[in-house]
Amino acid sequence: MRDLSVMFSMISREKKDVLYSILYGFLAGVAAVALFASSGFLVSKAALVPPLYTLTMTIAFLKFISFLRAGSRYGERYVSHKATFTILSNMRVHFYKKLEPLAPAIFQKFRSGDLLARIVGDVENLQFFFLRVFYPPVVMVTIFLSTIVFTLFFSVYIALAIVVGLILTGFVIPAWFAYRQRNVYRHVREERGAFSTEVAELLYGFRDLKIHQRLDRQEQELLKASDSYVDEQERESVQTAYSESVNGAVALTVTWVVLCIGAYLATTGQLNGLFLALLVLTSLTVFENSTPMASFHTHYEGSRQSAKRLNDVTGDQPVNKESNNQRLPDSAFSMSGNHVSFTFEGEERPAVDGVSFTIPRGSKTAVVGPSGSGKSTLLQLLLKVHQPQNGEMTIDGQSSKEVAQEEVWRTANVVLQENHFFYGTIEDNLRIAKDDLEEIELEEALEKVNLSHFNLGDRVYEKGGNLSGGEKQRLAIARAMLKGSHLWLLDEPVSSVDSVTEQTVLREVFDQAKEDTLVLISHNLKGLERMDQIIVMNEGRIEESGTFDELMEKQGYFYKMKQIEQEILM
Repeated sequence: MRDLSVMFSMISREKKDVLYSILYGFLAGVAAVALFASSGFLVSKAALVPPLYTLTMTIAFLKFISFLRAGSRYGERYVSHKATFTILSNMRVHFYKKLEPLAPAIFQKFRSGDLLARIVGDVENLQFFFLRVFYPPVVMVTIFLSTIVFTLFFSVYIALAIVVGLILTGFVIPAWFAYRQRNVYRHVREERGAFSTEVAELLYGFRDLKIHQRLDRQEQELLKASDSYVDEQERESVQTAYSESVNGAVALTVTWVVLCIGAYLATTGQLNGLFLALLVLTSLTVFENSTPMASFHTHYEGSRQSAKRLNDVTGDQPVNKESNNQRLPDSAFSMSGNHVSFTFEGEERPAVDGVSFTIPRGSKTAVVGPSGSGKSTLLQLLLKVHQPQNGEMTIDGQSSKEVAQEEVWRTANVVLQENHFFYGTIEDNLRIAKDDLEEIELEEALEKVNLSHFNLGDRVYEKGGNLSGGEKQRLAIARAMLKGSHLWLLDEPVSSVDSVTEQTVLREVFDQAKEDTLVLISHNLKGLERMDQIIVMNEGRIEESGTFDELMEKQGYFYKMKQIEQEILM
């Protein structure tokens, strides 16, 4: 029930529509029972050839009940579905608000296909919670209780038979099937996530799979995941059909019991035979309201599993976790770390292990080291993509915990190793930086990064599929320049660019960032003489730090890296 607590809170927010749904559902159910009961009485009464006015009044009552049933059913459908769509809409917004602060780090915990299955499939599946889980038991119990009270006027034994039928079809049978098939529902959701993951892998990796002639193998994996998903769905469908059959059989059995009891009571004179058909049709009709309970366990367990899978994504993250509204200055500011450590989930080796550093206001800092030394992870900690698990980081003299993630992003010009480009035009992808940019500004930014051969209207494919690696990097740098903030966080920004273009582009970056705070992650040790400090990392730790001249004079780790680079270039 804890997994579904959010759904109950969503339902409570729509209590007006929920109450109207229950009211209309109750009226429709009671009207159906009254309609068939009156029909049974009318048939029995007509057999005795009563006065015409008696039949006329009964027929008029039947017509009134028919209109009441139809109107109530329409009202119930309208209000219940309105409440369902509103609850689903609120659920989507609630989940998005909890999910958004976790991005982009969430992609390191969940594969994109599985995450998509949860965001789309599991959220969508929760629409059945109100209509198929919360609503049916409430309406069923109220209708049954009203019917039982009515039958008490004719026979206590018949009323007890209906009570037993209510307990069996409404609670015992659904609970038994829910217990037996609990794992089936979990497997269906898991297989759907696995299938979505395989689809995403095939689509994203199609080119590489084709080049390496492994497309057939991936297609086989996809077919295997598809077959497994279909098998689990069939198992779920079979169990649902079996549950409905058992439930229906018990309901009909109870109706036969009511018929037998009524016939016996009529023969012994304890019941007027005129009411026998009335009681049988009452029993037959009232159990229609227990029919949805046959699939109750399917929808309940499905909703619970979906809610659990969504909670696994967001954890116990509260909405609007970062409530600090204090803004960072619209000018250069300092950043620092004190014994900061971070380890990715599922790994034992820390990516960043007890590092301490200071990045003064307006300084230019380079972070260098071999691949896997923790450079990019350190930048992600500065950007608040991740939170340090140990130690403390400060931004503009205050703890990073007190600064909202969005505020850091607002004040930073960021170029990562992989930058996303949207399907559209060059202009569309540049205007992400700022809304009120003039075309002349966009053209000047392209010229600064040696992309003047592009027109603003040139097409960009999804994920920049028609751009080279160097063009993507320079377009990302142009976007950072247009944003014009005073903190630069650059992760290998020109690794795919030739040496001449690299020097031109970096010169433009440093000219614009003259008064700003700049952090550059780089494998290339050339041109670091211009940096105010160099932080050298290895295996998640800081080996040494200082200016270029200080590190060369020290002849430590940086000096050895520089010597190796020179030997390779020679």
